[in-house]
This record gives sequence, structure tokens and C-alpha cells, in this order.
Amino acid sequence: MTRKIIYYYQTFTGLEDILYESTPVTHIHVSSIHFGLEQNNTPYIHLNNNKPSDPSFNNLWDELQIAHELGIRIVLMVGGAGGAFTTLFKDYDTYYKLLHSFILTQPLITGIDLDIEEIVDIENVKKLILQIKTDLPHFTISMAPVQYALQNDEPGMGGFVYKDLFKSDVGKYIDYFNGQFYMSYTYDAFNQCIQNGYPADMIVMGMCGINNMNDDCRELCKIVSTKNIGGVFLWEYNLKDPYWESTMRNILI
Repeated sequence: MTRKIIYYYQTFTGLEDILYESTPVTHIHVSSIHFGLEQNNTPYIHLNNNKPSDPSFNNLWDELQIAHELGIRIVLMVGGAGGAFTTLFKDYDTYYKLLHSFILTQPLITGIDLDIEEIVDIENVKKLILQIKTDLPHFTISMAPVQYALQNDEPGMGGFVYKDLFKSDVGKYIDYFNGQFYMSYTYDAFNQCIQNGYPADMIVMGMCGINNMNDDCRELCKIVSTKNIGGVFLWEYNLKDPYWESTMRNILI
């Protein structure tokens, strides 16, 4: 198994630093998709603050095409702190159609990341996962819970228990969890997730910025020495250390 080295990419400042042969980066999670209504009440899908087809994103899609050709998986993140799911589930058929239609315009996208940070009905989440897998069977599906929602069976920011989702009929379609280990990036925190019934190789440990990178790396070395961790991610690319991805590769190999 190749361990994942993932960048979330929201501040589109250019990817040239990682676009080279044998780059350590395995995934780029493009952030993030939101839904809403224009002033004339026309439903929209936005990548951050504009339509994904807006000319301001031309360079983004060009660079992501290069990344795709280098073997980096391009994953589309939906939601996050800016929300998406309340609106999506309020008029599901309309907004899902916008999402699906957009994805079809960008064949370089091969996965979707559901970052649910607003209260939703777990049944709606199951419906969305099942429909994505039905319509896009080759897609990977990831989720981005906060760490305590993996360490314990407490509701996450979406208001549901991830264990209930994971053990449901659609749990088999979740490929990995990008755990937001922003409060405690430690061996013990990772081990609690394993003890709570999650496979080690499904958990990708997330860092927020690099302020504690030395400490995080020490803990990551401990984990790698005994656990089959799924990988690491950084929120976000614009906050990276110049050598973050190569440092992660050296630890994870």
C-alpha cells in the first residue's frame, strides 16, 4: 500500500513547486465546493467564491491537469467551514445535479472529499455516498472528521456518529478518513482511533499548518514504526514548509 501524502489546496497561489517527476505528493484535495442561490434565485455551485468555470480558475485547472498526468490524484472537497450540505440536502436533486455535471466537465477529478461541518441527517449522508458511488463508481470517497469523532463515538461536527456511518451499508464505500488531528497530533491520539475500531490504513493524520512540524514528525515516526497508517495531509498547501512533502515521504517509506 502506498501511504498518502495529501495537500489541501484552497489558496490558489500556484503548484509549480510540487509538479515534477517522482513528486512525493499522492493527492491534491481542491477546496472547496459550496452551493447557494444567486440574487435572482438561480441555484449555483461555487469553488470558493466563483463558479468553477470562471476564467480566474484557468491556471488552476491547467496545473491540476499537469498534476494528474504526473500521477497525483485530484480530489474535490465539498463543504468545510464555509458549508455546503445544508443547502445541498434542502434541494438535493437540484444541487446534486450541479455537482455531478461539473465533475463530468473535469475528468481529471477522480475522488470526492466530504468535509461535513454543519448539522445534517445521517440518512442524507448515506444517500449522497450511495449516489456518488452509483454515478461515479471509479471515484474514491473520503471524509474529514475531527479527531475526537474517530477516537470516540461522539457526534462530529455534522451531528452524527461516524461509527454509525462506517458500520452502515455505505461504509464500505468510504476509502479513507482525513482526520483533523489539529489539537493532538500524537501516537496516543492515533491509537485511540484504532482501539475504537477504525482500520489504521484508513486513517490519514492531518496537520494544520507547520507550526509544530518538528513535534508532529516525532510523533509520526513513532506511529509509522508500529502502525500501518494510511498517510498524512496538510491544511493547506499555502502554509507548507518547502520540504514538507519530502519530509513526509522520508518518514512514511
